[in-house]
Parts: sequence; C-alpha cells; structure tokens
Amino acid sequence: MGKRGPKPGSGGRPRKALSEKVLEGNPGKRPIRVLKNYTELEGMEIPNPKEYLTDPQKNGEAFIAKEIYDEVWEWLKKRKCEQFVSPELVEHYSLSAARMVQCERAISTYGFLAKNSQGNAIISPYVSIAKDYMKQANGVWDRIHQIVLENCSTEFGGAHDEDPMEKLLNSRRK
Repeated sequence: MGKRGPKPGSGGRPRKALSEKVLEGNPGKRPIRVLKNYTELEGMEIPNPKEYLTDPQKNGEAFIAKEIYDEVWEWLKKRKCEQFVSPELVEHYSLSAARMVQCERAISTYGFLAKNSQGNAIISPYVSIAKDYMKQANGVWDRIHQIVLENCSTEFGGAHDEDPMEKLLNSRRK
C-alpha cells in the first residue's frame, strides 16, 4: 500500500518556495510571509556545537558529527537562512547522520549477518539501527529543508536541493 495524502502534520498542499513567489511576481497577490527583512540581517558565525558531537568513540574512530554540523551550517549560511534554523536542530541532524554512518561502517566491517545465542544466522542488528537513524536524520533534514524553502529568497539548486517529484511537476508548466 502506497503513501496516501500529504505528509502527516503538513495538512494540504505544500507552500510554494519564497524564491518562486518572488520570481513569479506573487500571483496570488497575498502578502508574502517573510520572517525578517533580509537587508537588516547579518550572518551568524557557526555556533559551537555541544560537546557530545566531538566525544571520543569507544572504537577509537573519529566521530564525524562535528564535520556534518559544519557542512550543514555552511549550507545554511550560503542561503542566508542560518538565523531561521536553531543550532539544536542542526545538532540533531548531524548526530543522527553520524550515527547512521557509524552503523554503515559496522555493517561493512561485520557484514549483514550475525549469530544469535543458538548459533543461527540472523540479520545484523546494525542494519535496523542504521535504518532507524536514517529515518530520524531524514525527518530532521526535511524540517531544515522546509525552513530554507520557505525563507530563502534566492533560487537554490543542486543534488541535495532537488526533489524529483517537484522537478517533474514543474517541468510540465514549461
């Protein structure tokens, strides 16, 4: 059974991106909702993440959550939306993404199969843990991306920014 209706909690048709409204000249003639005037805002420096993003790991490998945090913050800064996204939200995303990478490394090291207490082959627990972290990271990323989509006044594109369904639907208008 496929997905039916909008994403839970979103209720109805998704909002148009601010950049689309600006390019199309606001066809609905309703006032454009912007959180703050962009001319008054100055970019924030990258806030220091919490210590748990840089804690040493038990296996001795580097924990990449800080790197992911810095990358996401730079992505937000490029789009001048870093003041709209809370650092805690970026921390949650970077932690979930880093944990997912850790699980994927464990799967690469130990394989997809493990043994239970009777010695029978079972699916590695790292597989389900990685799946849970991926779901968590995608949920947080969707929230971050939606904030940027609603508040970024310039067109932004790229591998991470293109929703295939949105691209398909927009191509029909041209």
